[in-house]
Order: sequence, then structure tokens, then C-alpha cells
Amino acid sequence: MTQFFTAPDGARLAYRDEGAGLPLLCLSGLTRTMADFDYLAPHLPPLRLIRMDYRGRGQSAWTGPDSYTIPTEAADAIALLDHLRIDRAAILGTSRGGLIGMVLAAIAKPRLIGLCLNDIGPVIDREGLIRIGDYLGRNPAAKTHAALTESYPRSMPGFANVPATRWREEAERHYTQTPQGLRITYDPALRDGFTASLSAPATDAWPLFDACAGLPLALIRGANSDLLSPETTAEMRRRRPDMIYASVPDRAHIPFLDEAESLAAIHAFLKASAA
Repeated sequence: MTQFFTAPDGARLAYRDEGAGLPLLCLSGLTRTMADFDYLAPHLPPLRLIRMDYRGRGQSAWTGPDSYTIPTEAADAIALLDHLRIDRAAILGTSRGGLIGMVLAAIAKPRLIGLCLNDIGPVIDREGLIRIGDYLGRNPAAKTHAALTESYPRSMPGFANVPATRWREEAERHYTQTPQGLRITYDPALRDGFTASLSAPATDAWPLFDACAGLPLALIRGANSDLLSPETTAEMRRRRPDMIYASVPDRAHIPFLDEAESLAAIHAFLKASAA
């Protein structure tokens, strides 16, 4: 059941808190919601599964593009842990959520038990960013969930052997049907900050990755990802030879997390985090 808490600046943010045991805080992708982890949830061992909608996404308040930043979202994640009176949590971060996780490792490491990254690293390929920028903040041309489902195999290069039922689930989770057509489930102003970041000088995020030293660490990569390159992946593995790693065939950005390879890595990560 969705609940709400109030961030330090007064924003009303949505979250779910289910189960008991090891706290696993799941942080979703840039435009996504708690639904990012619906496919994974049935395959998890007994634990405390915590999810949140970032501000401007899903059921959380829209607070304007100036607040849609990774530092603000990292602070919101800590505020949620404080609200739930959780001292430490393992983090599973999908794309943007993984960047937030690395920031938390740098600024609030005592709050982390471990970090699992889903198709993200300290270097993001520009080709993938440009692809995201093409659709960010815009409603899809498809007018119905059925039409969007039919278009996915053509519009999602790098994905193969995905059943139509999964594409239908994706359409229904991430777009709302209205009489005027499908609508995105986030503030269109999210595009503003993203567009500005594309023209900004690149920053060195390797120190954020290196801040994970001493924490159980895992990386899941879509084998066809255009956001996380093989070269960046190889360097991450060189710096952390103990990092749990899975390459997921027939997946680009992002794996759904219920693939056999993803589940094996997540289960190994959770075991290491509970040790």
C-alpha cells in the first residue's frame, strides 16, 4: 500500500514499505516509479522491501525542475530512511537510482549496507543520453496501451525475446490512459534539468564509484546497453574485482530484473549484504 512522508522542504513523497528483515531500498530510473521493481518483488527472499517515487514522479509532489537533482533525491532517500527509523539499508539502484546510490556511498556511507547497480556506472555514454532526451518529457505518439505495446519491439533496440505480455505491462505501468491518449507519469519539466546537463561539461564520477570501497557491490548490465559501455564495465570490475557481476543477454537499458542472470546477481548481493 502506498504511503506518504514529508521531505525536509515540505514536499509530499510517496513510498511503499513491505515485509520484514534486511532493509532493501529500491531506487528507480530517471522517469520511472516504484513500479520499476514489480517484476523483481515476487522473486526476492524474505526482506523489507522499500520503494519510493522521486519528487515529480508517480504519486509524489511536483516541486519544479530546480529540485529534480541527484543531490536532492539522495537527501530525500535519507529522509525516507529517517522517517522509517532505519539506520542502514542495502540499495538497489536502477539507472538514475544507481547514481543516487553512489552519491549516498560518498556522503552517507554509514547508512549503506551495500549497493547493487542496474545498468549504470560512473561514465554514461552520450549516445544513450541523447536517446533518452528524444522522448523525455513528451507523451508518446501511441494513443492506447495496445498501440504502445505493438510499437515497443521497433522502438526499443537492443531488446529481444521479450514477450508481448511484458511490453503490455511496461506500457500500463509507465503511461496513464486518458481520453486524449497516453500520458507520462512524471512532471514534463524533468526535461529542463536533463537538457541543461547535456550541454554542461562532463564531471568525473569515478570518485563516487570508489567511495563504495568496503561495501558489498554488484553490477547488472544489459548486454546491449547504450548507456553503460563494455569499457566502463571493465574498469569498474578492475577497480572492484570482488564486485558481483551479471551481463543480461537480449537486454539493453534497462534489464527488467527478473531475468535469471539478474536474479542470480541480486540474490548473491543480498547474501553478501546480510553477512
